[in-house]
Amino acid sequence: MTKRKAAVLVSGSWGTALAAVLADNNYEVALWARSETQVDEINTLHTNSRFLKDAVLPPNITATTEMGTAVTGAEIVLFVAPSSAMRDVAKLAAPYISEDAICIHATKGFESVTYKRMTTVLLEELPISADRLVVLSGPSHAEEVVRKLPTTVVVASANVEAAEKAQDAFITPYFRVYTNKDVIGVEVAGAIKNIIALGAGLTDGLGFGDNAKAALLTRGLAEISRLGNAMGANPLTFAGLAGVGDLVVTCTSKHSRNWRAGSMLAEGLSLDEVLSRMGMVVEGVRTTSAARELAHEYGVEMPITEQLFAVLFQNKSPRSAVESLMGRGRTHETEDLPGV
Repeated sequence: MTKRKAAVLVSGSWGTALAAVLADNNYEVALWARSETQVDEINTLHTNSRFLKDAVLPPNITATTEMGTAVTGAEIVLFVAPSSAMRDVAKLAAPYISEDAICIHATKGFESVTYKRMTTVLLEELPISADRLVVLSGPSHAEEVVRKLPTTVVVASANVEAAEKAQDAFITPYFRVYTNKDVIGVEVAGAIKNIIALGAGLTDGLGFGDNAKAALLTRGLAEISRLGNAMGANPLTFAGLAGVGDLVVTCTSKHSRNWRAGSMLAEGLSLDEVLSRMGMVVEGVRTTSAARELAHEYGVEMPITEQLFAVLFQNKSPRSAVESLMGRGRTHETEDLPGV
């Protein structure tokens, strides 16, 4: 079988895991990294120990620090840069993208300052139209995907054909892929669930129990739906893999960076201390600021997001934040939700 080329930008845990899925689907995968040391390790040992300890990568993954080498001739270009770096990575990749390439992103967050979705950022920087752009999201921890544990995700695009090409590129016996047309909903759900996961870590760290966590997830989903609806999403998306599915796995798993960060905040560590100990990007921190601004812009209430913003950036104690949520005025459960 003839192997095709895919490029994956960048080589963090999620990018590396998705590179392994593409490699299993008979792609020659070029994995772009900034670090020569990391490139050497991937190419000689077939490991990426900083991000995926103990995982052995397929031999048809080749790492490089040269963007042109990675992207030139690739029919699939997968962007997995942190939201804060997406625009810079896209600018570097733009000159090398083939005119018929499908570009996919798997980043869950908004751009800092502009609060733009990742598809918007990519469309501003890449020589492609929305018909060749896809977002991949859903309940999927890199640590489990690279071990080939059963995982199910969604790919969304304005163009059904592009979504189906992405589906074909990734679907394997252990990695099931569904298509969706709701790009906005999939992106909003993937970003905001990281905020709720921070809150879940806080409640667990404070020992507040399962009842509190169930309430947090449920009301968190209401916030996701409320903002997504205001931004033009399909409400049904939030009942699917990108919504409920991703929310549950991120708020309940030991693999979740956002959950771990929230738990450490509950222990009394400062935000700077938490981020230093994590050593990797915690998207929920940046997303909290972005979501708060978007909520104000669209005129929707997001009380969990407001309280987490106060904890992260205004020195409010986690316990006081939970007390503030519990002490809110009476309201209807489905008030302001789409379709109600």
